Amino acid sequence: MILYLGRRLLGVVGVLAAIAAVTFTIFYVLPSDPAAAACGKSCSAERLEAIRTHMGLDQPLWRQFADFATGIFTGRTMGSGQYALHCDFPCLGYSYENSQGVWDLLVDRLPVSASLALGAAAIWLLLGLSAGVAAALRKDTLTDRALMVGAVAAASLPVYFTSVVLIYGLIRVAGLLPYPQYTPFGSDPLGWASNLLLPWLALAILYAAVYARQSRSSMIETMAEPYIRTARAKGLPRRTVVVKHGLRAGMTPILTIFGMDLGGLLAGAVITESIFGLPGIGRLFYGALSTGDQPVILGVTLLAATFIVVANLAVDLLYAVVDPRVRY
Repeated sequence: MILYLGRRLLGVVGVLAAIAAVTFTIFYVLPSDPAAAACGKSCSAERLEAIRTHMGLDQPLWRQFADFATGIFTGRTMGSGQYALHCDFPCLGYSYENSQGVWDLLVDRLPVSASLALGAAAIWLLLGLSAGVAAALRKDTLTDRALMVGAVAAASLPVYFTSVVLIYGLIRVAGLLPYPQYTPFGSDPLGWASNLLLPWLALAILYAAVYARQSRSSMIETMAEPYIRTARAKGLPRRTVVVKHGLRAGMTPILTIFGMDLGGLLAGAVITESIFGLPGIGRLFYGALSTGDQPVILGVTLLAATFIVVANLAVDLLYAVVDPRVRY
């Protein structure tokens, strides 16, 4: 296991390095000039050249990437002389819009995106797995058909439509919930949950539908395995057969898609955060795309890639815990 984990960690480093190189090259080879974007509209030629030197854009592309990559681990000094600016570890550069450190912006927005992703994930796992297992255990019955029709209908609803319906129904008409406004968990746990409930539901409805269909298929296949018949023949309680022997083995494909979904959401849900006005990473990314803020776009891209790659590694390790057959 230690050797396997070591190989996977080396693979993670390689994948992240490749993603960083490709993303950096794309953004810095584009026709747009980062120095011109940082300098603004009314910028003299002398000032533009000074900014290019300060940002290191006068260096070859490989040198620029090397400085960027080493700055992530050791920090770096941008510019020289009286205009020198030190960027502490981990250095992802500075935003063109407000001159703030990209890492500081990500750290400031991450609790919002993490709260949104983890809360929604808990709800959609509970709803999706419950519906999928219930449908599988009642295959080809009215309950099965009703649950799957509901899952297909929910999966067909885009997040922005579900969000608008929830806002109108639960806030504007019923007045049951406040309009979402992020509150830190440490200052007011109840306010944190009540303000995030609608965004959680908006995401959970879509994802729960997908997980219900996937878990139903996995459970139907698993419950037809010979070892399940053996467990029943031994007289084990139905609950033990379903949960311990059936659900654990059927969780393998669920873990795969869960790792991808959660990793992606941790890096920001652009549409959901924009609709509900949540100051998360997704909204930061959307704003950076609108203004062409390349350091922020690059930083969010690397953060998203890190979350997804690490989530996949965690899922691979959990396979052996959930399904002992994988160990062999």
